[in-house]
Amino acid sequence: MLPQEAIRAKRDGQPLPVATIRELVQGITDGSLSDAQVGALAMAIYLQGMDTAETVALTEATRDSGEVLDWAGLDLPGPVLDKHSTGGVGDLVSLVLGPWVAACGGHVPMISGRGLGHTGGTLDKLEAIPGYSVTPDTATFRRLVKDVGVAIIGQTGSLAPADKRLYGVRDVTATVESLPLIVASILGKKLACGLDALVMDVKVGSGAFMPTPEASRELAESIAEVASQAGTPTTALLTDMSQPLAPCAGNAVEVREALAVLTGERRGGRLLEVTRSLAAEMLLAGGLAADRDAALSMLDERLASGAAAERFARMVAGLGGPADLLERPGHYLPEAPVSRQVRAPRNGYLGAFDTRALGMAVVELGGGRRAPTDAIDPAVGLTEIAALGTRLAAGEPLARIHARSESDAERAERQLLAALELGETPPAEPTLIQDTIRREAP
Repeated sequence: MLPQEAIRAKRDGQPLPVATIRELVQGITDGSLSDAQVGALAMAIYLQGMDTAETVALTEATRDSGEVLDWAGLDLPGPVLDKHSTGGVGDLVSLVLGPWVAACGGHVPMISGRGLGHTGGTLDKLEAIPGYSVTPDTATFRRLVKDVGVAIIGQTGSLAPADKRLYGVRDVTATVESLPLIVASILGKKLACGLDALVMDVKVGSGAFMPTPEASRELAESIAEVASQAGTPTTALLTDMSQPLAPCAGNAVEVREALAVLTGERRGGRLLEVTRSLAAEMLLAGGLAADRDAALSMLDERLASGAAAERFARMVAGLGGPADLLERPGHYLPEAPVSRQVRAPRNGYLGAFDTRALGMAVVELGGGRRAPTDAIDPAVGLTEIAALGTRLAAGEPLARIHARSESDAERAERQLLAALELGETPPAEPTLIQDTIRREAP
């Protein structure tokens, strides 16, 4: 079918055959489709949608548009597993989860992204570690996945190149918010990693990528269904993002928090609970534990023994970072010159966060990007963020700002105070793990 005929068919609401979808994705990859045609196709999909069969075909074609990693030649002793999050504020799960699952026998080739908008990026956090390379050569990446069990790096040009071009066009044609295009974009990259199983963390709440709880659930169900039909068993957890997941947001400060969790300095909390739940699902999906209780027991033992922290340290050293980061984080992780305590303006319960606005305050400090080319200041951010439901007296600490200048700190303080509500009664505690959706491959 000619590209313009396929675009016309989708524009008019007709389902596209699998072969046609593969031809279109090939045209996106090799440039035989013009930008005008790619934009028109994206708009037709945005307006008319795709059924499950079409979305599976689009996902598989995106996955197959470049290299699909093959681990068979490495004779790995355990399953190849990964996790993906729709992003949030204070969401440093990947830094803890990857080495934790590796310590339990999994192999985690985690291809991560950078922050854009209010959400932090895993690669930006890791690049706060001096020397850490997110673009290693293929041999180093494969060696670490085999020997250490985990390597967290950036997307290479050979993985799902169709997605890179299609996303760039979507970004300038107001077609980003299309469910089938979102699903194919996420899964095209992840499934190109040659996974035995995938676990998704889909956020719900004021800091979530999707605008409503209903939209978050629809995304979770679609990802689980499409990925499983594409041959990768997938579990999706719906988790709360009505407040920062960790009590901090920023790059170096989140690395410090990850180290605190891995070394046992930080015990309990929302971050640990979500990470532990996601990790348990990965162990179950990979056949590394017989049931949930066995998975949780294994995870707790590997964390307490220091095995998870040791995997993180080996990954950092293997990717060019300092070998003694765990022992001397203060020597390596940058600190901002200005530190300011934000205090409650009056008595009350911390009743609500505009979590997206909180994330944008970090961006304004220099800890995130407005455009992909913006530079990141790894030292700035927020720490000691009070949890929802905290009873505060006037003058008690709400959070601490780490800034490059006093004027930056003052602006961030105004933004932070505007992003929260103090009430007379305690709010209902949000459910952290709201649902679990499991799909097996056919």
